[in-house]
Amino acid sequence: MPVNQDVIITCALTGAGDTVGRSPHVPVTPEQIAASAVEAAGAGAAVVHIHVREPETGAPSRDPRLYREVVERIRETGTDVVINLTAGMGGDLIIDPEAPLRQLPGTDLVSGLDRLPHVEELLPDICTLDCGSLNFGDGSNLYVSTPDMLRTGAKRIQELGVRPELEIFDTGQLWFAKQLLAEGLLDDPTVFQLCMGIPWGAPADPGVLQSMVNMLPRNAQWASFALGRMQMPWVAQSILLGGHVRVGLEDNLHLGKGVKATNGQLVERAVRITESLGSRVATPDEAREKLGLRPRT
Repeated sequence: MPVNQDVIITCALTGAGDTVGRSPHVPVTPEQIAASAVEAAGAGAAVVHIHVREPETGAPSRDPRLYREVVERIRETGTDVVINLTAGMGGDLIIDPEAPLRQLPGTDLVSGLDRLPHVEELLPDICTLDCGSLNFGDGSNLYVSTPDMLRTGAKRIQELGVRPELEIFDTGQLWFAKQLLAEGLLDDPTVFQLCMGIPWGAPADPGVLQSMVNMLPRNAQWASFALGRMQMPWVAQSILLGGHVRVGLEDNLHLGKGVKATNGQLVERAVRITESLGSRVATPDEAREKLGLRPRT
C-alpha cells in the first residue's frame, strides 16, 4: 500500500482515562476542552475528537449539556474543524470477580441508543462506534458493546446522517464492522480508527497493524494510533501504510521523557513527521471530502 500523501490529523483532546492528575494540560471544563480544540485546529488538526468530563472532579461524563457547551464554544470561535464526538461512553462494566453478577462502583452500562442522546441533539460531523466488547486493562473492568447494541446504534447513527468512526480494538471487531457494512447498516465511505496498544486489545505491533489494514473493506478511510511513547512512531507507521493519524492527550501526555505536552504541541509534532515523510496535512474541507461528510455550513 502506498504512503498516504494527504494526511488527516485527528486530535483526541481529553479522553475518559484517569489522566487529569497526571498532567496540568489535560482539559477538564467545557471551556478548557473547547479552547484545546481551537489550539489543536490552529496547529494543523483537521478533526477534534471530544469526550467531556465533570467540571468539578474531572471524572468522565456523558452529560449532553457538557457536550453542547463544548460544541457551541468551538463553533462560536468560527474555527474550521471537523467535530468528532465520542459515543462510546456507557459501556463500562466492573464486576466482582468472586460474584460476577454483582456490579461494582464505576459501572456505567446503558443500551446502544442511550449512548447517543448528545449525537441526536448536536448532529456532529462524526461520532464513534466502538465495535465490540473488550477486557479493558487488568482487573475486572469490561467494555461492553454487543452485536445487538452495535446494530441498533449503527442504524440510529445512519438515520441521523452522522458518519460513524468505527473504533477497532482487535481483529474480531473489524470482522464484525464489515458485517455491519454487509447488512447495510454502514454507508460508504466507511471510516475506521485502528486503536493499538490498549490492554487487552490489539498490540502496538506493525505486523498486527498491517494485518488489520489488509482486512479493511474496499474504499475505507482509516487512521490508527498507539498509546504513550508509541504515539509519534505510530504517526509515521500509519502514514507509511496509507492511513491517517491521531494524536492527543487522550492517548499520550508527553513530548519526551519528563516533558508534559499540550494538544497543540502534539499536533505540531505530528505535522512535522507528516511533512518529513513527504506528505501534506489535509485541511478540514479536504477531510470532509475524503470522509464523505456534509460540507461546512
